[in-house]
Amino acid sequence: MASVDLAKVGKNLLKSGESEEKVELQSLWQDQPVVLFFLRRFGCQVCRWTAAEISKLEPDLRANGVALVGIGPEEFGLQEFKQGGFLKGPLYVDEQKKCYKDLGFKRYNAVSVVPAALGKKVRDVAAKASAEGIQGNFSGDLLQSGGMLIVAKGGEKVLLHFIQDSPGDYLPLEEITKALGISATVKEGQRPVCNDDVCTR
Repeated sequence: MASVDLAKVGKNLLKSGESEEKVELQSLWQDQPVVLFFLRRFGCQVCRWTAAEISKLEPDLRANGVALVGIGPEEFGLQEFKQGGFLKGPLYVDEQKKCYKDLGFKRYNAVSVVPAALGKKVRDVAAKASAEGIQGNFSGDLLQSGGMLIVAKGGEKVLLHFIQDSPGDYLPLEEITKALGISATVKEGQRPVCNDDVCTR
């Protein structure tokens, strides 16, 4: 886990997906612990499935005074994402991608993104998303990766900093609840067993 300078990254500005008001990232953890889910992009099928998966925790997070927030690297696809109701929490846009950069969420290049996007992890999650009726698109910035940051109330400390290694990487729900020191009443979705003969995406 790379070191995170909360004082630095906390000053970065985000745009609210509702009011379009600009807020500092640190305002999101000022009054409560927060789970910040950084999406690769709002149209990403895997991100949509992961958002729906994380949202299973929302009642338990809320009961423990923890906020769940989604952040995207661009506004493109935001309205469709909101209409799909994939994440049960407020959405923000990091228009300058400063949070993404400061948190070490890498950018692929035109050569490296193809094998990453076609890898087994991505195919497995895409198959699960398709089975649950969650679709995606290939619009917007295809090169940005994402991850998660969980911060204690008041920015006291980083509880978890997760950086995607491949576009199909995501945290199991139990790791999120463990980092927060809470218990959850939900079960994780089962990822499909997938091999090259079965999965073609």
